[in-house]
Amino acid sequence: MFQDDLLKEKVVLVTGGGTGLGRAMAERFLQLGARLAICGRRLDVLNQTAQEMREASPNKRGEIFPVACDVRDPAQVEAMLDGVLGHYGRVDILVNNAAGNFISPTERLSPRAVDAVVGIVLHGTLYVSLDLGKRWIASGQSGVMLNIVTTYAWTGSAYVVPSAVAKAGVLALTRSLAVEWAQYAIRQVAIAPGPFPTEGAWSRLAPTPDLADHAIERVPLRRVGDKSELANLAAYLVSDYAGYINGEVVTIDGGEWLQGAGEFSDLRTVTSEQWDQLRDLMQKR
Repeated sequence: MFQDDLLKEKVVLVTGGGTGLGRAMAERFLQLGARLAICGRRLDVLNQTAQEMREASPNKRGEIFPVACDVRDPAQVEAMLDGVLGHYGRVDILVNNAAGNFISPTERLSPRAVDAVVGIVLHGTLYVSLDLGKRWIASGQSGVMLNIVTTYAWTGSAYVVPSAVAKAGVLALTRSLAVEWAQYAIRQVAIAPGPFPTEGAWSRLAPTPDLADHAIERVPLRRVGDKSELANLAAYLVSDYAGYINGEVVTIDGGEWLQGAGEFSDLRTVTSEQWDQLRDLMQKR
């Protein structure tokens, strides 16, 4: 299914598309013929990513439009979508990838720490989906929304409670809009990844070698995921080949959640002194 024109002429907007898994998906979409818009909070990072992706694209002619946006701010979301639509004239596919997460005992969290995660993951996904969805419905355009959730969205997980709460909300959003917006030919899909090391997220979720090794031990396949595996799954789900998949969440975790629900629940063995050390280490990073 992965012929070079799988996503030809499709305009794909990826939030959090400048780094990590967002960038990996965006790169794959570009290889398959898509025209890209990537957004994030740091325009310098987006511009560098866009330039590197253009250089790596066939004939160095990849179409990439970087635009700064904090998805927690509805006004910035509106301005970002105005910019993307002004540049391309349309958006066909939205990938809600922007996220934030870190490990911590819940009793140590401040309201600001909770808001930092819930604001990006839940509010940000809602704001972008709602704004773009209204535009699609008003213009009579069909579309696809792909949300990145997690396996503990349906089980919960200790030590990442704000993320668990927010991702559960995104999962509910996916399934709710799959029914409500199907009448407008707007399709909803989601991916629930297991451990996929990225420079940003991995440093906050597995900041020490022991925790990284433990993450691998939880996976029956005894390895972490490769970004290309997730990117290929995403490309399929947003393509016309998956046109009858609506409201479904596809797990890609090597069997981890089947082995033990609550991805971070085993962190109960970490002592209070070790939590202090982990906090200091993550803040430095």
